[in-house]
Amino acid sequence: MDTQEFDFENRIMNTSYSAEDSEVEPSLRPKTLDEYVGQEKVKENLSIYIAAAKERRDPLDHVLLYGPPGLGKTTLSNIIAAEMGVNIRITSGPAIEKQGDLAAILTNLNEGDILFIDEIHRLSRSVEEILYPAMEDYALDIIIGKGPSARSIRIDLPRFTLIGATTRAGQMTTPLRDRFGVILKLELYTPEELASIVRRNAGILDMEIADDGAMEIAGRSRGTPRIANRLLKRVRDFAQIMGDGIIDEKIANYALNKLEIDHLGLDNVDRKMLETIIRFYDGGPVGLETLAATVGEEAITLEDMYEPFLMQIGFLNRTPRGRCATRMAYEHLGLPYHVPPTQGEQMKLFDEGNGKNKQ
Repeated sequence: MDTQEFDFENRIMNTSYSAEDSEVEPSLRPKTLDEYVGQEKVKENLSIYIAAAKERRDPLDHVLLYGPPGLGKTTLSNIIAAEMGVNIRITSGPAIEKQGDLAAILTNLNEGDILFIDEIHRLSRSVEEILYPAMEDYALDIIIGKGPSARSIRIDLPRFTLIGATTRAGQMTTPLRDRFGVILKLELYTPEELASIVRRNAGILDMEIADDGAMEIAGRSRGTPRIANRLLKRVRDFAQIMGDGIIDEKIANYALNKLEIDHLGLDNVDRKMLETIIRFYDGGPVGLETLAATVGEEAITLEDMYEPFLMQIGFLNRTPRGRCATRMAYEHLGLPYHVPPTQGEQMKLFDEGNGKNKQ
């Protein structure tokens, strides 16, 4: 596939939410902590916090959920609201453009309600500052008028719980991050956990699936439930048209190979990126901008969507001098491995080349 024509937004291994997900995910989302598969440490601690808050008849302390996209941060927020027996208002950081937008949302909350802000690290600084007194004192400070006639008004808010979700906790300001009483990190799922999710969702979708078929899908889902759901839908199509409607290992393997997704979850774009580093730049190091231009993708796309998984599975190193492919990447692609020259060896070759040019 020509990467210049590749539609990144429709990439099946994309972990961001898309319109396609709205057809399936609402019905597949678990409703309680008992139904929620995986993230055992998070669930265990969260169940204690919820039980304690309910016993005191207090709202739950403000919660920050962070981790890679597609792991269930929005789902977990809805579960918290259901477990607490309160309503939830859902918005996102980029959608709150002005202080008035946030003020309107906060003043319409009821006692104990939950406000969920996705991608909270993308809040503007002026909007973020309104959150400080709202989170600490349940109050809203609004300035009316301009110049000498300007005056500040404090509006009391009902006690509420703010749940913030982010894929980039490091980009949040320290004052905002420190105001969250509960900070939970969501980890990538194991293949066994994903297989359990696939079997559960196949039942909801009225599909018959064998254990080996579920494991085949789970093993290629990059540790992400959202990707597992998408692959489940695509494999279902192949099972329906080219099989007997039952998803087993054979039909799952056939379908995923047709989708060019290998047994580790790498698609053709991932492999293109690694092959470029190895074949064009001797395994690296190569700068991000140079690599992006060669592959035909935006640098931020490579950094945000491709690199994290490749680094997690040990195929890519990010160094101060650029990106390097590891021995495991060579072996996975079936290419002969050679040890890249050290910085001293590179400088020696450079000096020798300059010497020849002078002669």
